[in-house]
Amino acid sequence: MPLNDYDADATELLETYDFLMKYIIIGEAGSGKSCLLHHFIHNAFKDHSQHTIGVEFSSRTIKLGEKRIKLQLWDTAGQERFRSVTRSYYRGAAGVILVYDITNRDSFLNLSRWLTDARALASTHLVAVLVGNKSDREDEREVEWAEASRWAAENDVHFLEASSLTGDNVEAPFLLAARSILLSIESGALDPEKAGSGVSYGDRALRRVNSSSLLSFGSLSHSRKRRSDKIRLKNWVPANKCC
Repeated sequence: MPLNDYDADATELLETYDFLMKYIIIGEAGSGKSCLLHHFIHNAFKDHSQHTIGVEFSSRTIKLGEKRIKLQLWDTAGQERFRSVTRSYYRGAAGVILVYDITNRDSFLNLSRWLTDARALASTHLVAVLVGNKSDREDEREVEWAEASRWAAENDVHFLEASSLTGDNVEAPFLLAARSILLSIESGALDPEKAGSGVSYGDRALRRVNSSSLLSFGSLSHSRKRRSDKIRLKNWVPANKCC
């Protein structure tokens, strides 16, 4: 391995962050959860993806304003036979990415069950983002954007559509959830030191939340080696707002 690769690995190990947040990615099998997460982590489509068995773990550090946030990302299996196993990973989650396939109506019709389980087992301040995946397959659409938007408004979740194939809007759900969680911390509604909150302070925060220092969300960009992305919130519907 070249020396500069060793240096890069060492930098990752020494990486500091302000907050650590736990997310779960849930939804029916075949909705594209793993592909969505893979594109978010690696900035590339995952070829030859297979159904997740049980739970798979990933992580990534993002930047919101001046805050660096490390995301613990738990990708759960959508098959019924794994439900008893995957539900145990819901506990203590601060954010949930709820995924359905816009070309598969059944994956949309079962959303309520997934969301109910998450809210029953995760943090009481759980932030949910609904993602209509495979937006690149418009000709095969079975779930209209307006219908999903209404469901999201009725269930108090954020909503957007994305494509794990093209990468369109893949970053947005993870950043939206983090931003909502940070705002809850700043308002005092969420205490990172409370057990089960799904959030904890990182070394960079030194266990301080400076109320005089406002969180800046003027830029939803993040720091990653060798590339700079712009986040597009295309067709995003915030919680409590419909079309």
